Amino acid sequence: MGQICEDHRVNDLRVRPATEADLASLVRLRDDAARWMLARGITGQWRPGELAEGHFRQVMAQGEVWLAEAGGRIAGVWELWWEDEAAWGSQPPVAGYVHRLMVDRGTAAPGTGRLLLRAAERRVAAAGRTCVRLDCLADNARLNAYYRDAGYRVVGRKEGKPQPGGAPKSFTLLEKELRQAG
Repeated sequence: MGQICEDHRVNDLRVRPATEADLASLVRLRDDAARWMLARGITGQWRPGELAEGHFRQVMAQGEVWLAEAGGRIAGVWELWWEDEAAWGSQPPVAGYVHRLMVDRGTAAPGTGRLLLRAAERRVAAAGRTCVRLDCLADNARLNAYYRDAGYRVVGRKEGKPQPGGAPKSFTLLEKELRQAG
């Protein structure tokens, strides 16, 4: 009888909605991502301790939080909102908004972030929406390039977007049109 390979670089990601039982893991992953950025000199984006379980609980109540697992371990997470007036203003219901895309750098294979984006895009399309929108810190050139390389185009800039527990910041607004099955 065969055994399941536990090598996360081999197994496909399994994506599922986050639950209350995942809250501590979500906070840990967010804090780890913030520490990773700070260690690389990315100081204007996230800080450890900035978001608590209540943040993720609220997003689960108003939108969606998705986990990707590989080999039984969390490889990444993202939030999916169905509106984002703080960044995009009032919009018709044509988009899904991706926030806090994070990978666990200790367990995720290279390329996991792109797989998470594709999963988010599939979820948005399944909901009948025609595009995915996201925003990222305007002065984080590497992150802006990452999203452009993933097929997102810059469509604007939001100055002074309110931040949880911090000063307002400027963000690049990016969007990707989804191909409709036909």
